[in-house]
Amino acid sequence: MIPTPHISAKKGDFAKTVLMPGDPLRAKFIAENYLTDAVLVNNVRGVQGYTGYYKGKRVSVMASGMGQPAIGIYSYELFNFYDVDCIIRVGSCGGYSDKLHVRDIILAMGACTNGNFASQYKLPGTYAPIADFGLLKKAVDVCEEKGLRYAVGNIFSSDVFYNQDEGFDKWQKMGVLGVEMESAALYCTAANAGKKALCICTVSDSFVYPSENTTSEEREKSFTAMMEVALEIAE
Repeated sequence: MIPTPHISAKKGDFAKTVLMPGDPLRAKFIAENYLTDAVLVNNVRGVQGYTGYYKGKRVSVMASGMGQPAIGIYSYELFNFYDVDCIIRVGSCGGYSDKLHVRDIILAMGACTNGNFASQYKLPGTYAPIADFGLLKKAVDVCEEKGLRYAVGNIFSSDVFYNQDEGFDKWQKMGVLGVEMESAALYCTAANAGKKALCICTVSDSFVYPSENTTSEEREKSFTAMMEVALEIAE
């Protein structure tokens, strides 16, 4: 089914690896600043997708929008209709750990959630969405080589942004590093399709250190370390 209801690209327009920020402007920034010969392959609903080359390697980048339903749609269509093998989310998150500060990187080994995305699979229990280990290991290696501040562990994919009962300290006590809104659904769609996924997030604000935060423009354009890690590990 190509084009899909949400992607106007033709077969073959996407590379095997797609970087997926939430923000369409971050997708545009990556394409314009890191890819050579970048071509716009999708702009349905303003969700921009580009394909170009990074150090001679063909790579795509397309936004997911916000939330598990949105990334669930785009990742499903890329994995199942466009023959994409790997999606690397490059997003922002709120920090839960007192060991993490703004601009530190989280490599999400697993994704907790308060959402119900995995219920569609009718599993006789609770599913634990996890990253592809090969991608995770390569990301760790790149972070080490670049001397970046990073942590590996669980992230919390919330269905609620303005939460009336925040309770971040409960997740913090269980070792969860931060909160965002997409990774659990991405990991589910990847597993269901037999494909690979990894979430790389930059801490944009901290629940532990409230004075630490970033602007929307900084989140769009200045989280370059995360983008470079993702581009380096693209397959």
